[in-house]
Amino acid sequence: MNILILGANGFIGSNLSEAILTKTSWQIHAIDMAQDKLSSCLEHERFNFFSGDITVDKDWINAHIKKCDVVLPLVAIATPATYVQNPLKVFELDFEANLEIIRQCVKEKKRLIFPSTSEVYGMCPDPIFDEEESNLVMGPVHKERWIYSTSKQLLDRVIYAYGKHHELDYTLFRPFNWYGPKLDNIFNPKPGGSRVLTQFIGNILRGEDIMLVDGGEQKRSFMHIDDGVDALLRIIENKDKTAASRIFNIGNPTENISIRTLAEMLVEYIKSYPTYAEAAAKTKLIDVDAKQYYGSGYQDVSLRVPAIERAEKYLGWTPKIKLEEGLRKTLDYYLQS
Repeated sequence: MNILILGANGFIGSNLSEAILTKTSWQIHAIDMAQDKLSSCLEHERFNFFSGDITVDKDWINAHIKKCDVVLPLVAIATPATYVQNPLKVFELDFEANLEIIRQCVKEKKRLIFPSTSEVYGMCPDPIFDEEESNLVMGPVHKERWIYSTSKQLLDRVIYAYGKHHELDYTLFRPFNWYGPKLDNIFNPKPGGSRVLTQFIGNILRGEDIMLVDGGEQKRSFMHIDDGVDALLRIIENKDKTAASRIFNIGNPTENISIRTLAEMLVEYIKSYPTYAEAAAKTKLIDVDAKQYYGSGYQDVSLRVPAIERAEKYLGWTPKIKLEEGLRKTLDYYLQS
């Protein structure tokens, strides 16, 4: 099987590429603008990498959609600060660029595995989010943080329509706060410039206090990338076609903790690394207003818990890595490598 991965140097793409090369006999054709997370893949005989931009190198994209069996467009901006600071950039890449790729998959009759997001549920009041039953509830237009989730949601609807009316072979997956090695650059000092876990690790290592937006009372269900990659490998292989035309939440509902608790855990765990123990001991947790931290266009939700019964039933998948184990594996990667 030939797999096309667009955005292979990203968090999901790099971890998935490593797993495919280790656990399968599939060929990977990959594109990204950088390759720093792919050092273990670049010399592999089944990994064919092209350094390029999906918005520019469209001939390469189209040629490889034709030659591959499965297409995974993983290119997206997924940092909340950017949703507020540069919403049009988010729309142009996350929606417009990916729409062209989706249409090419329809034209070439290729299988599409597309990353939706837990953010499409928005401010849904359900205690647990169901892929087929939960309403997708967004805030007002002036809350620009919703441009990411609405861009993704509209693509979900477009993909569903292409599947129903034009026989597009697709699977949508919705990651819920995946974390692990290669997530972000922990040395990026820009507030909100990375996702919450790597932001906090970086704060501690740089000797900064951790800013908890609105006190960090929001809860999220965190899941280690290895569990996510396991689900993706099952979706890609899918010999019995049970993943076809389905949406899957891929998350760990049992690891639902507050952002404040996550910060407290990281401070305590990093104290066990001698090089960084002193910095961790000095770290303070500071409450900050969301408007002060992100700007006036931000709006948050208190809870995101996935229903995963469909993934369990149709993929035979369930998350296995507990949060403590996953956090320690992640810290070992960042602090011992």
